[in-house]
Formats: sequence, structure tokens, C-alpha cells
Amino acid sequence: MRIGFIGTGTITSAIVSGLNALDTTSFTFLLSPRNAGVGTALASAFDNVTVAASNQAVLDGCDIIMLAVRPQVAVDVLESLHFRPDHHVISLIALISIERVQALVAPATRVVRAIPLPMVAARAGVTVLYPDDSTARAIFNQLGSTIALDSFEHFNAFSTATATMAPYFAFAGEVTDWLTRQGVAPATARSYVGGVFHGLATVAENQPAEPFPALAEKFATAGGINEQVMAHLNRVGALKAVSEALDGVLNRMTEASSAG
Repeated sequence: MRIGFIGTGTITSAIVSGLNALDTTSFTFLLSPRNAGVGTALASAFDNVTVAASNQAVLDGCDIIMLAVRPQVAVDVLESLHFRPDHHVISLIALISIERVQALVAPATRVVRAIPLPMVAARAGVTVLYPDDSTARAIFNQLGSTIALDSFEHFNAFSTATATMAPYFAFAGEVTDWLTRQGVAPATARSYVGGVFHGLATVAENQPAEPFPALAEKFATAGGINEQVMAHLNRVGALKAVSEALDGVLNRMTEASSAG
């Protein structure tokens, strides 16, 4: 299976690297020349990666096309290309509705949106699809797992939820910095916090039927220090602020989708 990428950035690199981490891979990749540094690095690392002479050459040489350009330039890039009716298009572009993508890639009609995250490079995490598509699901299941949705409203909600990745690392960074202010060596603090958070993620993964609030309650022993921190965060509205921030992102997603 040959996959072409229009746009060569972090997510393209993660997908190509993740699929090449398989024990055996049936994939070959043709990359846009847009980001020469990333494309050259991938072509040097993997024998099944080639950098095309142009974006149009990617379309001419592949049946499956992943769109991975930034939304700010997506319209200009796609309007300059000539798609075929048999192209299978997987759009990774944020903030641009599937209807708008369908119009830009016509006469191609098989179009799906996906939200792969950087951790697919390690074949971890979940990729959301809309609508369900057997080929896209087969690809992304090899990079972790997939969730197929039946409405664009749910797709926008999942897209919004990805906005918590940077805050997650910022939270971990704040705990690490606090430890260093107590005199702990930065590397030791970083190792400890990373290990604790990894362990907590494993607990959640191993208990998929357990709601997160229930897990929080289990870890917040009555009168204990976890309960104390939770009480403070609730008192200052920190957790409520997360929902408020996500509401703002969802409004942006909805407005962008409505604008096409």
C-alpha cells in the first residue's frame, strides 16, 4: 500500500515512523517536498520513503492521500492540485470541515477526517475518524487504536479534547519545578514525575470500566494529602476552568466548521 502525504510535518513524521516500527510493513510512502528537512530525514531513515518532486507528483503516484498541511494554507495548496475520482483522501487538517475538504478534492469522493496524535510514532494512543472508513481504520489500528464517529459534532468535541495535551505537560512541569524548588535535582524530579504519571495512565488503562472521578476518589484518602490538593483545586476553580477553556475551543471549532 502506497500512501502519499501533502504536507510533511510532525504528524506525517509520526505516522511514517510508527508504521515503519512494525515488525514487517507493507507500506511505502511518497512525501510532499514542502518541508525538505523532515522529508529528507525520513527518506534517509527508511528505504520505503521517497520525497516527490511536487505535491501533484504525490497525487499522481498514490491512491491514498493524507492531507497534513496547516489550515492557514490548506485552501491555497489544495486548489492548485488535480485529484482523481479514485483518490482516497484522509484529511488530518484541523478547523476545515469535511464538506469543505470534499469540495477542494473533487472529483475524489471518498473522504474521511482523522485526528492522529504525535504518540502514534510509538504506536500508542487513539485516532478518531469521521466518518468510519475501513481503510483508514486499518491503517491507524496499526498505530494504536481507533474510534469511529457518526457525527461531525462529536468529531469537533474530540478535536477539542486534544487541546489538553499541552496543559497536561504543563501540569507535570509545574510539579517537577516545585520539586526542584525543594532542592531536588531537575533530572531526578523529571524522572520521578514522568514515572508517576506513566503509572497512573497504566492504572486507568487497566481499569477501563472505572470512571475517572471514581479513580480520583480512590486516590483521595479521607483526610489525606491528595484530598487536600483536590479541595484546593476545586476551591479556586481550577478544574472548572478546564471545562471553560474547552468550551472556548469548541466554539472556535464550530465557527470554523460553519465557515467551511
